[in-house]
Amino acid sequence: MSWRIGIVGFGKIAQDQHLPAIAADRAFELAGVVDPRGCALDGVPRFADHRAMLAALPDLDAVAICTPPAPRYAIARDCLLAGKQVLLEKPPAATLSEVEDLERLAAAPGRVLFATWHSRYAPAVEEARRRLTGQVVRRMRINWKEDVRRWHPGQRWVWDAGGFGVFDPGINALSIVTHIMPVPLFVRRATLHVPSNADTPIAADLDLGEGYEAAFDWRQTGDQIWEIEAQTDGATLRIVGGGARLEVDGVPVVDEARAEYPAIYRRFDELLSAGQSEVDAAPLRLVADAFMIGRRRPVDRFDD
Repeated sequence: MSWRIGIVGFGKIAQDQHLPAIAADRAFELAGVVDPRGCALDGVPRFADHRAMLAALPDLDAVAICTPPAPRYAIARDCLLAGKQVLLEKPPAATLSEVEDLERLAAAPGRVLFATWHSRYAPAVEEARRRLTGQVVRRMRINWKEDVRRWHPGQRWVWDAGGFGVFDPGINALSIVTHIMPVPLFVRRATLHVPSNADTPIAADLDLGEGYEAAFDWRQTGDQIWEIEAQTDGATLRIVGGGARLEVDGVPVVDEARAEYPAIYRRFDELLSAGQSEVDAAPLRLVADAFMIGRRRPVDRFDD
């Protein structure tokens, strides 16, 4: 069976990742794109908003929502109430309350909600999870530092309230550790470094308790750093390249090209076929907790 799917929000992540993943998967057919800016694809209808697409394509099966976080809830709600299945880019919504309400709506028969965390589909993640299962992790550190000018050029929404700031990439690391760690994580203390001209942090340091910590920074130049290190009584595991590589005591055991979005759409096909939803809000909960108890530390204004 081929699922007819529409994309709402046709920015960089949709064009770079969702579009080629859908095109390469025989289980899906791209039926429409919502982009008010006027971006068009040959042979694929374009709509100014999601309501126009829903009205024009009554036989649409599913919708992938790739907008910034703030409008996702309203769009997903409309799509679910219209009987469409929904795939959400990360984070699934701007708040935990919105995620909970979408879960409630998706509990109706025939509705599927898939809140994706693409970094969990990186090649090293499942092997790291397998090796940590049943282990006592003595220390764990996230080091996630990248150049915002490279990855979010001119995207002002990331600096506005609800835009997540450095947690936009940082939540990817949190999605990995909440998946691989054998114990739940809690934000004990947090320092949020907020530019004078922004609402959201450009850097953040988290104390996750029990010898676990995280450092996120959007001011990195040169090589980008996406690393997670976990020490057990018997070994040191190191995830490198955002999940492309896993080293155990310095020896590579997984080293593959990342192909996260094809795996996401394979999983979506499975969920659609089974009529099941999949929603895990744990990474978003940690970010919410950091904003709730974190100390704000002003830093110099940032202009890109």
